Amino acid sequence: MELSVTGRHLALTESLKAYAEEKIGASVKVLDGEHMSAEVILHVERNRSIARRCVCEVTINAKGHVIRVEEADEDMHAAIDVAAAKVVRQMRKYKNRVIERKTQAEAPAYRAEGAELDLDALMDELSADEEIVRVKEIEFAPMTEEEALIQIDLLGHDFFAYTDRDSNAVCVLYRRKNGGYGILKQA
Repeated sequence: MELSVTGRHLALTESLKAYAEEKIGASVKVLDGEHMSAEVILHVERNRSIARRCVCEVTINAKGHVIRVEEADEDMHAAIDVAAAKVVRQMRKYKNRVIERKTQAEAPAYRAEGAELDLDALMDELSADEEIVRVKEIEFAPMTEEEALIQIDLLGHDFFAYTDRDSNAVCVLYRRKNGGYGILKQA
């Protein structure tokens, strides 16, 4: 597994880098995979009025699935600890929902199609003044509604765009405010 630690607008010391590698690396070992890569970005918010300024962002690519965690705290070490604990929970969720379902005898057709999915669904929100600050190109991989539900939970986003495997229609899965999910389908 590849693990890279970088600092954004932050002088990254060797001890802080080693601490992040140790904590996040141990968390990712919940699911020991050869085709996984993890990227840790540490930064400090510039606005001094924010109490939790130290931010630890972790993005894990695990066989086509993207798992993303972002945590903030008053101390960088504490932010790394909280993010590591959240990574463990997300990795267990990934393992339970994706990998164990593939091995079940109920879905031989799913296993025959292959488990390798190329997903890139990290989208940034519009800034407060509603100016577009980043454009991200994504590839719409064909998947089922169940796979899209897994991805929206793993990413922690409010919506997820994908291509329906059966109809080849572009769909957007979103969380409803009153609970549950909704789907927007291309006509």
